[in-house]
This record gives sequence, structure tokens and C-alpha cells, in this order.
Amino acid sequence: MSSSDNDVRTALRSAFASHSVTTEPAELDSHAVDKGPLEHWQVHTPLAVVFAESVADVQQLVQLSAQHGFPLITRGAGTSVSGGANTTAGSVVLNLTRMNQILAMRPEDEVAVVEPGVINADLNTAAAQHGLMYAPDPASYRTSTIGGNVATNAGGLRCAKYGVTRDSVLALDVVLADGTLIHTGQATFKGVAGYDLTSLFVGSEGTLGIVVGVTVRLRHLSQHTETIAAFFDELTTAAQGVLDIGKARVQPAITELLDHRTMLALDEAQGSDLAARGNTLLLIQTDGHGAGIEAEIIREVLRALGATVSDPGSTESERLIELRRHARGDGVVTEVRVGEDVAVPRSRLVDYIRAIQDLAVEHEVQLKVVAHAGDGNLHPTFSVPSSELAPEPDSGAEQQNDDDGAPASAMSRLHAALDGSVRIALEMGGTITGEHGIGTYKLRWLDWEQSTEVIELQRSIKNVFDPDYRLNPGRAIL
Repeated sequence: MSSSDNDVRTALRSAFASHSVTTEPAELDSHAVDKGPLEHWQVHTPLAVVFAESVADVQQLVQLSAQHGFPLITRGAGTSVSGGANTTAGSVVLNLTRMNQILAMRPEDEVAVVEPGVINADLNTAAAQHGLMYAPDPASYRTSTIGGNVATNAGGLRCAKYGVTRDSVLALDVVLADGTLIHTGQATFKGVAGYDLTSLFVGSEGTLGIVVGVTVRLRHLSQHTETIAAFFDELTTAAQGVLDIGKARVQPAITELLDHRTMLALDEAQGSDLAARGNTLLLIQTDGHGAGIEAEIIREVLRALGATVSDPGSTESERLIELRRHARGDGVVTEVRVGEDVAVPRSRLVDYIRAIQDLAVEHEVQLKVVAHAGDGNLHPTFSVPSSELAPEPDSGAEQQNDDDGAPASAMSRLHAALDGSVRIALEMGGTITGEHGIGTYKLRWLDWEQSTEVIELQRSIKNVFDPDYRLNPGRAIL
């Protein structure tokens, strides 16, 4: 039975130190949302925020959730872009950012054990002292936490060679919905005892349990890297370059694609000159002792397609990689935009880009394309000028608006393009999300990709782990 809001707040203040619980309006508002796109009716002020500092704190809060019946929303830095950490009605937020210790660094085993609040970049800094790295590197790596990366199975620039978060997680410590602490997996690279519960928790978006410890695999930090900037006159030719590199049987660590509109936006925001150098940029980095040899093979492949390719030893490599991490950009007042992170088989990369270019023309919207091209994960963004959303002055007619207040014609065109881009990806054998997760935003598309039987099976798994649906309800599954 659910307790009253005041009873919940009283119970929290009794169970935790004053510095660990807040009901301050500013804190509640900042914890109500993440970076995902939300409608106004989806925003709920939480009852309180609890900052856990230990596994015992997490267990205590979970037990209070069971006793009082309130939903529990777990979050780290709040960098999710799919609405995976926004609060629901009557919920309490569990913030894990204070659990930020690297508990063990075992360089000979190439393994680290960390708490969920450890920042991705901080783990990499610590590993680098031993000539190692933590391979998953989402664009938000300077602020996002390992726990959040685990929750969404986060990707990044190096995924094509080193895999996503799941490929670097060996074991987990998890608090279940009844407060029980379990350990899954092992600290060895190999291990097949029982069902792979570790992989089940990775990417489950906090709906099955709360990750309070992560054992990760580390990789060798290469002392040799070469970055190649290849500028093309045409977007689909650059996409073809990705396929031709694969045919040459070279595996870059990073293969990123930026279209002209993206480069223009970067130039304006960052003061670069990318757009003046070509219509599309293919940004590639090789690593390892053979980095120079592989880079030269790639240069030959791309020059054969007519690209203008940077020379060996270019000093702008790190600058370009950093620019790429800002490529999706922040919202600007001159446009309204919607975007996604579909993935398609790499062999359909050219076909997909051509198809969404046609889609943008059909729906009269602008299109920007950024892609982790090496693994077929694309971030198409459709937009219309903000001026199209303003009603005509003195028109004498009542403006028909969508729920968010924008004129229906412009917003409907945007969403039609977005839905179309998702359907095309699925038709090509792809997926509705390559790395951002379902959250709340993409639930509307889940049954486009997954059958009723598969969705029901996932509901059954949810019922086993969280029968009362208190852990991050309304995320990841329909």
C-alpha cells in the first residue's frame, strides 16, 4: 500500500543523514528531467532526492520503496537523451554520483572495479597510468558515469573496434527490488557458468535492479595513433568509403561521418573551418603498432574515391576528434529539431543515407547526419526553422497547434520524417536505437521492431525481478 507523500519524506529523513536527502525545489526540478525530449505532461516533480554514499544506503532506500510503495528512479549524471532518468509521479530519485570510488585497479589482470558514480573520463585517466584504457567512450564521457553507461549499454566513437559497454563489463554488483545484494559474472575474461545475468542487467535501464558495483575489462592504451581527415564532395560517396575500408580488411578504432550541415554548425559554435574544406567529412583513427601502415592503406582507398585526404603527421587530429564529440550540438533558437540514433547493417549505410535524404525533401525539413559509420550507427536530425513555428501576424485565423504549442503543420512534418527514418532503418534490418536506449521517448517504436511474443517475454522477466514495478517504471519495455 502506498504511503502519503509526507509519510515518505518523513521516512527518508529518519533513515538518512540530512546531507543525503533533499526536498529543495531547485534540486527536485533539476532531478526531474534528463537530456531526453519530454512533453510538458511527462515532467513530474519527485518527492525527494536521496544521494547514496554506500551499498547499504541503496539497500535501505530500496527497502523503504517496498515498504511505502513509491517508485524509485536511479540516475547518475543525467546525460540520458531518451528520457531514461526523468521522474514519474510520486517517485523518489536515487542519485549515485557520490558513490564515485575506483575500488580496485589490477593492471596485470587488465581489470578495474568501480562504483557506479565513477566518471568515464576519470576511469580512463586512472587506467592510463598503467598503459590501459576503458574502451567505451560516449560523447558525454567527461560527465557521464559508468553506472549510467551500464544502464543504457552506452556506445561511443571506439565501438566499431572495441565494442559497446556490454563488451567491457565482466561482473556486476546489483541491489534487487527487495533490497537483496547479488553478484553476477566473474573477474575473468572467460566465464560461462549459468545464465548470463550480467549481460541482462547491462542495458536494462535500471528496470531490473540497481547497479552498485562494476567490474570492467581494460584494454591496451595505444601509444601509436593516426588520425585521417577525408573530405568528400558528396555524402553517399563518403559512406561508400566506409565500406571500401572494410573491403580492404582494415579495422580503424574510430570511423565517424559528418555531413555539411553538421560541419557548418560546428564551425559556427567552435570556430573551425570544416565546411570550407568539403561537403562531408570522414574522420578516421587507427591505433596500435600498425597504425601507420593501416592509415596509409585507408588513405589510398579514400583517395581512389576522390577524397581530399590529410597527410601523415597532421597536427589537427585531436582537435578533430574533440570537434566530433560536439557534433550533435545543443539546441539553438533558430530551429526546432528531432533526431534519433538508429543503426543499420553497414552494407546498407549508403542506401539508408540516400533514403533519409529523400525523406527530408518529401517532408520539407532540413537534415543533418552524424554517424558512427564504422558500425552503422547513425544520428539523423531533422529540423525546421523556428520562424515556421510562429503564427503569421494579423492573419485573422486561429492557429492550430500541436500539444507542445508549435503549429501542427511544421511539427507534423518533423515527426513524420522522424518516424519514416525509423521505419526505413527497420526495413533495412536495423534497429530503433544503437546506443541511447529506449527510455520513455522510444517506447512508441518498440513494437515496430519487436514481436508481441518477445515483448511479453521481457515483461515476464521484469515481473521476476521487480513484480511491483517500482524500479524505474515505464522505461525500456512496453
